[in-house]
Amino acid sequence: MSATTTAGTAALPAPMLPAALPLLERLRVQPKLPLIVGGAALAAAAAAFVLWSRAPDYKVLYTNVTDRDGGAIIAALQQQNVPYKFAEGGGAILVPGNKVPEVRLKLAAQGLPKGGGVGFELMDNQKFGTSQFTEQVNYQRALEGELVRSIESIGSVESARVHLALPKSTLFVREQKKPSASVILTLQRGRSIDEGQVSAIVHMISSSVPELAPKSVTVVDQKGNLLSAANSGAHGLDVSQLKYAQEIEQNYVRRIEAILQPILGAGNVRAQVAADIDFAVVEHTDEKFRPNQDPAAKAVRSQQSSESNQQGGTPPGGVPGALSNQPPANPSAPLNAPAGAPSAAAGARAPGAAQAPAAAAPSTPAGPSSARKDVTTNYELDRTIRHVQQSAGGVKRLSVAVVVNNKEEPDAAGKPAARALSAAELDQVRNLVKEAMGFSQERGDSLNVVNSPFALEREAAAPALPFWRERENIELGKSLGQYLLIGVLALMLWLAVLRPMLRRQNALQQAAAVPTLPTAPLDAGGQQLPSAAQEALRLRESDRQRADLEYAQQVAQQDPRLVAALIKHWMNKHE
Repeated sequence: MSATTTAGTAALPAPMLPAALPLLERLRVQPKLPLIVGGAALAAAAAAFVLWSRAPDYKVLYTNVTDRDGGAIIAALQQQNVPYKFAEGGGAILVPGNKVPEVRLKLAAQGLPKGGGVGFELMDNQKFGTSQFTEQVNYQRALEGELVRSIESIGSVESARVHLALPKSTLFVREQKKPSASVILTLQRGRSIDEGQVSAIVHMISSSVPELAPKSVTVVDQKGNLLSAANSGAHGLDVSQLKYAQEIEQNYVRRIEAILQPILGAGNVRAQVAADIDFAVVEHTDEKFRPNQDPAAKAVRSQQSSESNQQGGTPPGGVPGALSNQPPANPSAPLNAPAGAPSAAAGARAPGAAQAPAAAAPSTPAGPSSARKDVTTNYELDRTIRHVQQSAGGVKRLSVAVVVNNKEEPDAAGKPAARALSAAELDQVRNLVKEAMGFSQERGDSLNVVNSPFALEREAAAPALPFWRERENIELGKSLGQYLLIGVLALMLWLAVLRPMLRRQNALQQAAAVPTLPTAPLDAGGQQLPSAAQEALRLRESDRQRADLEYAQQVAQQDPRLVAALIKHWMNKHE
């Protein structure tokens, strides 16, 4: 009996502490608490699952931005209350996919991202007293930055660097040097750039720098491959010329098939054209001189004439020699000679001759006379000057090959049967092809038309996908899986938590509702004790209660807060 009293005395302080009360006792005190907790947990789980299933699809906003631009972009996103996150490694900034265009436009209005290079905005902050060398360097930096921005706008280019070599201008023509440029491209991962885009970059840079020739621009990728080799002109053809030749050939193929398909049927004609294109630019000048065919059409260009006459000269005479070549002596005459007297010179010239009077002399001068006339006439010649400039892209020669399928016609039984084309039909096809291609014998064109049965093209049947790999079924399975997962979680919560708690609560309520009948104390064997024993037990019980009361008073004096908490717990329990 003493052991029972000791155990009861030692177990007294346990119900006095609210924190030490069993969980089931608390739930029994508040029967609605399990339902509230379970409903809240279920609602929280459902809300978390819905939010998880409707999480925004993040897409790339910007990639490979500098640290400075990245910080400015993040600050702007925080200011706009736009959620963001980083890709693995921090190489990209991600935002919800439906907000990417709007965010990019707003950031562009703020001038973000600025990029690593600078453009012509560098010239806005020029200081007073800047030297000419500094201005030239800033201009070159700004021009390089603008070219970098233009090149980076191409989709397959991730980043670019442009180096310009601008020589200093000089007054001496022989010492002038042409500018040059070099470009380094960093392409997107898994992307490539074709020759047309390289040619576009080369011509864009050459057009942006004065006196920069396209052949002076070098383009290199991040792997060190020379991309501008095809545009240097060493091979004689560029991409545009090759595309032009292909377009010419395809145009002839379409024309040939278009004129034969209505006759032979669709799919029964195959044509191939090889065009020899002349891309040379020829300038030819001819100048020809021909005699005038019509004498009446002669045109006088210039005429020159000269005429000379000589009369009364003394002819040379005497014995040929030195004496006869001497000039005549000076005539001499007397100062007082009478009129009509012959001169001494005359007497000396002809001694012994009869002298005749002066009046008998003839009226015409003695001696021979001479006349000379020269006439020079220049006529215009027939002259022809011809200047011919032949543009590039002319067709030098065409080679055409046409294959025609057998013609299907019903046989005697009415079933379709294929037969070869006759010679007349082949000639008809050949003539139509010549007219469609513009056949020219002088140009050296060639045409070959062949009639042959076509091999049946059997398309390989694609293996049927199982239903569980079809895209529509996969999407349907995902949707059903979400709702099934929600139902499983709710069922587990009901079976594992809510249902056991409700059962325990009902059992406790039923046990509390059953009235307890007073019974006499029992001994260890379950038999009722005699009256003397019962009296002794009551005395001991009263002594135990008195001891408990004294202990409670002592505890109340030492720690009033504990007593207040216990009374508060009893009040809540009764409520």
